[in-house]
Amino acid sequence: MKKTALWMTTVSLLVLLTACGGGQTSSQPIESTNASGQEQSTGQESPTLSGTIDIDGSSTVYPLTEAIAEEFGKENQAVRVTVGVSGTGGGFKRFVAGETAISNASRPIKDEEAEKAKANGIEYIELEVAYDGLSVLVNPENDWVDHLTVEELNTIFKPESAVTKWSDVRAGWPAEEIKIFSPGADSGTFDYFTETINGKAQASRNDALVTFSEDDNTLVQGVEGEKNAIGYFGFAYYEENKDRLKLVPIDGGEGPVAPSTETINDGTYKPLSRPMYIYVNKAFMDKPEVKAFVDYYLKHAGELADEVGYVHLPQNKLDEEMAKIQ
Repeated sequence: MKKTALWMTTVSLLVLLTACGGGQTSSQPIESTNASGQEQSTGQESPTLSGTIDIDGSSTVYPLTEAIAEEFGKENQAVRVTVGVSGTGGGFKRFVAGETAISNASRPIKDEEAEKAKANGIEYIELEVAYDGLSVLVNPENDWVDHLTVEELNTIFKPESAVTKWSDVRAGWPAEEIKIFSPGADSGTFDYFTETINGKAQASRNDALVTFSEDDNTLVQGVEGEKNAIGYFGFAYYEENKDRLKLVPIDGGEGPVAPSTETINDGTYKPLSRPMYIYVNKAFMDKPEVKAFVDYYLKHAGELADEVGYVHLPQNKLDEEMAKIQ
């Protein structure tokens, strides 16, 4: 009898606890109240993002995209963002084939690239993300170049150029053989520079005095290692290596101006200031991790552009770009 009474008492207690909610097993977020009496969630309200985002393209845009990917990754550790540097042209080759979600570009997409995208059913969004001032550099030991005109740049870099020595560029400069370091043919920087300085994209001298590379770090090392060197690349790479290089002011017709965040932003550094882009495959925007990354990119492009040495877009322009993806 004592055992039966004890068993009945235990059953009654279990029923009472269950009725009071002690047996709750719901997977819904549990709501609680904070000190002010307001309800707050103690469960996870949205699923954790995961997956892989493949990005490739411009080495010029790379520092900005890499910085954003790093910050995004701190908040979304289950998302893997890979950022390649095959050059603007190389990035577009992969992008128009549907291999990448996003393509970094230091120039707008070309007509033939857009046609390939269309043929492959690739629809995309073009987004401006920052401004760059393409920078001309010489070796720090070069004590004769105080500035260069657009015309002098043309004499150095144009196809079939007869310039072999610095004295060929300007009278009074040393008769020392010039060494040229240039981005490669897949680079949007190469396209922009050659079109602006030589009048046609991809029009450039190609002889024994020129070293081409898609890697801006190789160009930095080349100019640093040759007293008679000259080269060009994005402003961020100069900022990163300013103690190893000498920046050359450019005279676009109104006197020499050096690139800086101020002169790039106000347009006085010309004609080598330009916008930078990312291109987003619309099909990938259906993936929550890609949509979240692009949102994050535009929301933080301003502050991070300044940090890596580029010039941020005005807020009204960023708002316009954000509207494209909504």
